Amino acid sequence: MRKRMWTLIGVLALIAAACAGSGTSTTAPPGDTTPSTQATSTTAAPPGTEATEPPAAPVTIRYFTFSAAPDHLDDLDAMIAAFEAENPDVTVEVETAPFDEYFSKLRTQIAGGDAPDAFELNYESFVDFASKGTLADLSSMMASDESLDPSVYYQRALEAFNLDGTQYGLPESYSTVLLFYNKDLFDQAGLEYPTEDWTWADEKAAAKTLAGLGDDVWGFFAGIHFWEFYKTAAQNGCSFFTDGQVTIDQPACVEALQYMLDYVDEGIQPTAAEMGGVSDGDMFVNGQLGMITTGIWMFSAFESAPFPWDVQVEPGNTEKATHFFANGVAVSADSDRQEAAYRWLRFFTSSPEAAKIRVDASWELPTLTDESLYDSYLAIEPPANREVVLKSLEYAIVPPVIERQAEMQDAVNALLERAVAGELTAQEALEQAKTEIEALLK
Repeated sequence: MRKRMWTLIGVLALIAAACAGSGTSTTAPPGDTTPSTQATSTTAAPPGTEATEPPAAPVTIRYFTFSAAPDHLDDLDAMIAAFEAENPDVTVEVETAPFDEYFSKLRTQIAGGDAPDAFELNYESFVDFASKGTLADLSSMMASDESLDPSVYYQRALEAFNLDGTQYGLPESYSTVLLFYNKDLFDQAGLEYPTEDWTWADEKAAAKTLAGLGDDVWGFFAGIHFWEFYKTAAQNGCSFFTDGQVTIDQPACVEALQYMLDYVDEGIQPTAAEMGGVSDGDMFVNGQLGMITTGIWMFSAFESAPFPWDVQVEPGNTEKATHFFANGVAVSADSDRQEAAYRWLRFFTSSPEAAKIRVDASWELPTLTDESLYDSYLAIEPPANREVVLKSLEYAIVPPVIERQAEMQDAVNALLERAVAGELTAQEALEQAKTEIEALLK
């Protein structure tokens, strides 16, 4: 077993960008001092022979991660072993912490001058770290790297870790959200299954029909919270920010929120009281939901469903938009082993060998365009239409991010809860959200 440095012990917690079990809400997302320079030969070559370059001095780099523990440390070890076989001058030493403690630990290390050489970031935290100068510029390393073709990455994924034209990170993995549907209920209602060209109107009409199948059946479920709302707003051509201004209260955003609220108000989506403490995922498995918008991390949880089900890309209104819950990796701006750290991250994110380990382990998905890497993943059923996981990347959007991200999310969620409870209209909730977000930006 590879030596690991355990900085914190705990259970991995994933955000709405990460995974959830079927019994929970399905959408929420000692440094080394070895010098890194080459040794200098002080002995002349024997007569008649040519001098040769001595091997590079071995370097140990520290890699800090949240997503590997506790379930994928062996998979990470396998990736590191493959990397070290190709790069015998580099040793990767792993540190880990649970997600809910990871970023405070990382900030403490950076502030104390003890930052790991390379570390993992989700997209929301990436923007904050990059804007504060804590990440090394990878652009020049990539430009001079003859072994890397940037087109191996999905470009939307690569662009997500680029800030103001500078590449500060490499995309590691992603999860996305799809429309799941109960085939039995569709058949009972005499409905055609969802197609990729469905719109909100198609979804709403089908959901109404499904809700009419019985008192204990609802047509649809999607959480009404920050994560689901910014995506739904994007499906209607609206975003939280436009040209530096807060535009969350624009008509298209209000329309999107009202669309979400109408599902509950019209009895198509169950209220919290009607759910009676049962999770949305469990309600789907129980056959109580005709459709549910949730993440691909629920594939395994839904395998126990006693009915056939499948997935489709989410409908849109004026355009399509799907979640892109992404993790990336970066090099510390303060590291004196940046080249070695970059080599590790390049292998970790772009190597077909590393990608195969990830896919076979169901450790999210690599952000690589070579679809042959996904063969083992796509062959698994259910769902039969699993290839739409890759199709959804064509419509991927990243979440709105500010420096005070957690406060923005909490503020928006509180106002959406009041709208669901009927205490505020959609317009009032988003006008207040605009005011509160603007205050956070000051």
